[in-house]
Amino acid sequence: MYPRLLLTAAERAVDVPAFVDDDGTRERLDVHVDRSMRLADAHRRHYGFDATTTYAVLAGNSRRYVNLWHAAFFGGGVVNPMNTRLAPAELAFILADSRARLLYVDAQFAEVAEALRKQLPYLVDIVRIDLPADAAGPTLDGLAASAEPSLPDVHEEDLAVLMYTGGTTGRPKGVLHTQRAQVLNVYRMGFMFGFFTERSTFLNATPMFHAGGAMGTMGMPCSGGTTVIHGTFEPGRLIADCARYDVTHLGLVPTMIAMTLNHPDFEPERFATVRTIGYGASPMPTAVLDQVMARLPHVSLSQTYGMTEAAAVVTCLTAADHRRGGSILRSAGRALPGVALSIRDAEGQPVPSGEVGEVWVKAGSFMVGYHDRPEETAAALAGGWYHSGDAGYLDDEGYLFLVDRTKDMIISGGENVYSTEVENALSTHPAVLQVAVIGIPSERWGEQVHAVVVLRPGRAATEDELIAHARTSIAGYKAPKSVEFRTEPLPLSGAMKVLKRELRAPYWDKAGGA
Repeated sequence: MYPRLLLTAAERAVDVPAFVDDDGTRERLDVHVDRSMRLADAHRRHYGFDATTTYAVLAGNSRRYVNLWHAAFFGGGVVNPMNTRLAPAELAFILADSRARLLYVDAQFAEVAEALRKQLPYLVDIVRIDLPADAAGPTLDGLAASAEPSLPDVHEEDLAVLMYTGGTTGRPKGVLHTQRAQVLNVYRMGFMFGFFTERSTFLNATPMFHAGGAMGTMGMPCSGGTTVIHGTFEPGRLIADCARYDVTHLGLVPTMIAMTLNHPDFEPERFATVRTIGYGASPMPTAVLDQVMARLPHVSLSQTYGMTEAAAVVTCLTAADHRRGGSILRSAGRALPGVALSIRDAEGQPVPSGEVGEVWVKAGSFMVGYHDRPEETAAALAGGWYHSGDAGYLDDEGYLFLVDRTKDMIISGGENVYSTEVENALSTHPAVLQVAVIGIPSERWGEQVHAVVVLRPGRAATEDELIAHARTSIAGYKAPKSVEFRTEPLPLSGAMKVLKRELRAPYWDKAGGA
């Protein structure tokens, strides 16, 4: 049970700051735990919450945000961390769908929240998390001060988290998780990165509304170590604070790593204390992985693969795997303890090693289901396996190689083209900073491979040059038929994944397709 992990860590780590907030404020874990328990009590006492009542959070990262995560595990209801990059209409949909009773916001989202209030019949209060207890209106500190630090009878099968899928493929779905699922994820983080101690310091720049942010909201607090919190990701600040706080662990998505390596302030010496960088959430471009291994050779790298429905992680490419090198560096690693993987064809039958199919996963940390979507739940979990929608294959050693999202696979002239393979080929060109590959309409091919490229400052490349470069490492039919150059960064989701549906939309809307 998660409260037990947190309570015992608080007893051990009385002289260590659990959190260093965005403004430099330091806070011990016992103080943090006391406030989390009081919030849970306030939810029950003042608002009549039970174990299934939902409250939402729309805010940047902060130690108060972590309080709202932990209040759910102390019997304070079900927390719904919201994607801060969604449009107001999308936020309104999620709040209505979740039937959230409370909405916690900071200054950045207070005005948006008030504008949404009239559309939300279930909403009782909007609570500010960044104002003192004596401020006008409901505040987080005010609620905590009005309650007691009590621990009710909570169980591992109690609901704790309602997290909506990422918005990269359409309307989000609410994923319901129990306390047990979240605790299993904490243990798996220990298997991946080595168990943290009171001497560990993790810098959290990943959004706390994302499953990948669980290292800072759950993993590190349970260890009794320190979490340095960044409200938003800014590579120059991350570089400075790694040295300032003697950071030992980082968890970043590949986009963040590339931005950090390419920042003018990057110097390997500033990462001298960093022992581990975990990465995942989207494919790692070959060129970026090669660069980080060359420039930070003392750092152990671990890659994770997972999904919101699994309470995060299911496979890991370990530090030992990275040291081994070779072709497995292009894999997502092997299944973590307690996880089973299977590759299935369109009829749901297992395929041999090396053959591409859909990745199916089974583990004890999967969702209870999609909120109020029984048919979609049944389809996603048919046969006792989660059907991921990812295309990949297993090699003879059990390493999982992901080739694409099934929705992102391009069928050109009857041949399957996996966009990540083309992106890897293009990313190794010295002028390429960012690249995304999509399928666009073609009268001749049905779909054609199209690359959207952002070049490095001061570098130049032509369409023909990039196509020729891709052909040096992949088959001709996989190489782009067209290249679009952009000066602005590629559109990213809140989890910093490229929004390929936004890149595809102008082409398919014009063609009258989807």
